[in-house]
Amino acid sequence: MMVSAIISRVVILVFGTLYPAYASYKAVKTKNVREYVKWMMYWIVFALFTCAETFADIFLSWVPFYYEAKIVFVLWLLSPATKGSSILYRKFVHPQLTKREQKIDAYIQQASDKGYSAILTVGSKGLSYASNVVVQTALKGHGAVLDHLKKSYSMSDLSVEGSSTAVGPNVPPVIPDNEDELDNLDNRLIEEREEANRRLREGRKENEMLQQKGNAGGQDDVITTRDTQLRSRTSKYSHKEGMTC
Repeated sequence: MMVSAIISRVVILVFGTLYPAYASYKAVKTKNVREYVKWMMYWIVFALFTCAETFADIFLSWVPFYYEAKIVFVLWLLSPATKGSSILYRKFVHPQLTKREQKIDAYIQQASDKGYSAILTVGSKGLSYASNVVVQTALKGHGAVLDHLKKSYSMSDLSVEGSSTAVGPNVPPVIPDNEDELDNLDNRLIEEREEANRRLREGRKENEMLQQKGNAGGQDDVITTRDTQLRSRTSKYSHKEGMTC
């Protein structure tokens, strides 16, 4: 069964499609009206055969000698002795098409009109859906960017020291609501306070060394000023830590 199906497919492809296509090319090239009409009738009959074959392969492939019958039928259509395609066209196809020509034309026109309107409807709906998706995506992205910028500016206002963009005394600081962010901020303030204390201890050691060496009064003033700055920085960190608690 499988071998017969393969052989029939090859025969139909070569003798039912390729050879008639080349013969039609020759008829068009030589402008032989008789050959041209002959092959036009063949192609009409062969198109109907292909449509019938599609359904017959599903329901009749189990019939014995089904594929062999298809091979014989295609060769009968092509044979100059039998002129099968001309006989079928003149006796069956042409009379039936002539009777139903107007109905077929009306169906084709109706189908083309409905198809055009359906394409326009589907296209407009697709464009509307795509535009809505783009707008919604843009709005969501814009909202996410704003949220990120708000969080970034809130954290920078809490972490920057003495900058021109720092929060003024009359503006309440923005405290993060997230517990992880609060813990990170507390850790950062503790580290900065420890760093300030370390610098204060180093400054005190330097002050003691300078006092022991008996430096001039001007140097003592510089040392005192530096000690005051370090104390103010430490108190500032302590004030920030108190706000976050």
